[in-house]
Amino acid sequence: MTKPSMKSLWLAAGLLLGSTITFAQDNLVNSLKDNQSENSATTFTFTPLINAEATSVKNQKSSGTCWSYSTNSFLESEMIRMGKKPVDLADLFTARNAYIEKGINYVRMHGALTLGDGGACHDVTNMFAKYGALPQEVYTGNDYGSGSSSDRMNKLTEAILKKAVSGNFDPNWKARYIATIDSCMGAVPEKFTYEGKEYTPKTFAKEVVGIEPADYVELSSFNTSPYYQKAVLMVPDNWSFDQVYNVQMDDITRIIDNALKGGFTVAWATDVSEKGFSWKNGIAYVPAKELEDMTGEEKRAMFNGPKNEKEITVEMRQAAFDEYETTDDHGMQITGIAKDQNGKEYYIVKNSWGAVNDYKGYLYVTKNFVKYKTTAFLLHKKGIPGDIRKKLDI
Repeated sequence: MTKPSMKSLWLAAGLLLGSTITFAQDNLVNSLKDNQSENSATTFTFTPLINAEATSVKNQKSSGTCWSYSTNSFLESEMIRMGKKPVDLADLFTARNAYIEKGINYVRMHGALTLGDGGACHDVTNMFAKYGALPQEVYTGNDYGSGSSSDRMNKLTEAILKKAVSGNFDPNWKARYIATIDSCMGAVPEKFTYEGKEYTPKTFAKEVVGIEPADYVELSSFNTSPYYQKAVLMVPDNWSFDQVYNVQMDDITRIIDNALKGGFTVAWATDVSEKGFSWKNGIAYVPAKELEDMTGEEKRAMFNGPKNEKEITVEMRQAAFDEYETTDDHGMQITGIAKDQNGKEYYIVKNSWGAVNDYKGYLYVTKNFVKYKTTAFLLHKKGIPGDIRKKLDI
């Protein structure tokens, strides 16, 4: 057993979620209520430098489907970038399909796989390629995430899967598993009508959404694997064992900056269970001081106006990941860049917890926070600088 980290002590203080694998928004709002400052919005002045168009802010409610909401939001912005009329994509159609595939992998792996709502950015493009897409008006997922609906389904499906790997194999487990998901989230229509034309999920994905999944790549940065090659993303929610392109730490922000300047947005997986993250105030940064070194006044004013930050090194980033200081617990969409009153740049980030914080569902996140706490990010390959694309051979 390792010595408790500062992050675990922060969690024990009741300021953050006890479980970070799948985020439940209703619990998060309560657990982060102390992680804010009273006058934050009046002490920051942000000026947008780049602000890509995005669709409206959604609410994932108490489900752990942030990965689907954020990456589908990213795909909606891609439609705008391509000159298409954006569609409000059915986030829960993507989630439903991922849960089916996750269950299949769970049984194939004899139960050695993480269950639950969690997923990754690549799950959205993978499910898009295999199953297609639906508009929100056609598939609502029975409002999955409202009340205890996700807990109920997870309990039912987990029982089926655990029985399937218990040693007395039942060849009919998959049919029962899928039927249970559909009883909770709703069956998928084989055909539907959208704006006067009939589609299947696959023809809708091809003809209306029009993205090519192979054009999208996922990246991360770890010093435990060779740079500019692919490596398995070593997080529990990577149930499909997908590989990501491994780039150097400074490449993270360089790539994101290049993408935004070129009109692209970015699907972003990160760790928000941090003392420098405030959902209510819509600010995320890396405080220069550790929490135990702050005075009471400094703690109360953590999100009141710009603050000095800790400089991030490759070694710090890797140690935080290896020691569970950085956990893969949330997905959002990076849509732009802004500067504060001191000229410091922040990323403009769209969340999926409703338009209820100081910035109506958006946050301002420092580049140091993104360097430090990014677990993976996904974007169109043309958003990557040419020299890095050449190194990655894409």
